[in-house]
Amino acid sequence: MPAPYLMGALFGVWISGAVLPPLRQYLGVARWFHVPIVVGLGVLIGATFRQETISQVSAWWLTMTAMIVVTGIVTLLGYLFLHKRRGYEPRLALLCCIPGGQVEAITMAREMVDKDYVVALFHLVRVVIIFISTPFLLAVIEGHEAVERSNTILQVMPSIFDLNMHQISLFIGLATVGYLVARLCRIPMPHMLGPIGLSSLAHLTGWAELPRVNEFVILAQLVIGGAIGSRLAKVPFRDVFGYLKDATVNVMIILSGYVTVAIIIAHISHVSFLSIWLAFVPGGLYEVTLLALVFGFDVAFVAFHHTLRTILVFMSLPILINRLKGSKSS
Repeated sequence: MPAPYLMGALFGVWISGAVLPPLRQYLGVARWFHVPIVVGLGVLIGATFRQETISQVSAWWLTMTAMIVVTGIVTLLGYLFLHKRRGYEPRLALLCCIPGGQVEAITMAREMVDKDYVVALFHLVRVVIIFISTPFLLAVIEGHEAVERSNTILQVMPSIFDLNMHQISLFIGLATVGYLVARLCRIPMPHMLGPIGLSSLAHLTGWAELPRVNEFVILAQLVIGGAIGSRLAKVPFRDVFGYLKDATVNVMIILSGYVTVAIIIAHISHVSFLSIWLAFVPGGLYEVTLLALVFGFDVAFVAFHHTLRTILVFMSLPILINRLKGSKSS
């Protein structure tokens, strides 16, 4: 299978919880363990931003513009479907259909709508469908050789035992300081964007040079895959079946928009479709960038587009939600 550590952890935890209900209360990844993994992953993603990346950003104007436009279009289409066709109240519809910013959407839902669990379900369905389908998309489009290549890329990464004390100290320092500064500045997703920002700055200026670490990338796959699997195992499908159908239709609207634009951009720019797909598809910032890391695509390209969308969603969501009617009601 493509991305075996990631997919194995996801399906293993999900199936175990589904088959053995008493296990569900014990399934999950503790926050004290999950956050450091994401923080470290942020450092590795930031390390892909090299000095030559600065000159590449200006060449990404087409994909950046396309990503922003299609994000607006699929959000509008999803909102109209949920509000006009399915009768969701305006704020609930917007929080459910926004393609990204799941942490912010769920947090706002707890304060503004009764059915915050519906918002969480919509975002979970979107991330899971994208997360599961993308590795298989790689296998279908590029064949078995691409799957083998992705596993080889992981095997040839330096081991943690190949790092010297300076590199280990630098890794820990960038992770810790980046996270603390982001929290102090109240940046969204501080455990991810903080380390990415500081690590990117250090590598863009040539001050740092860190390799991707084999064991850490494997651990990140197990943790993120297991965390998603545990959330899936706890979803009470019988209670939310109607919402599950709406969430799936909403995901299809989102994916249809992004895949259409990705095909057009790939044809015009002669860039790999999968590379553009990973940069566009809203499957979660660290989930999708981890896939780019595992598959050997341009992680800086993918991470830059996802970071841009995260910032746009974070800045626009409070403005949009305050303009819509709706409040907590029984």
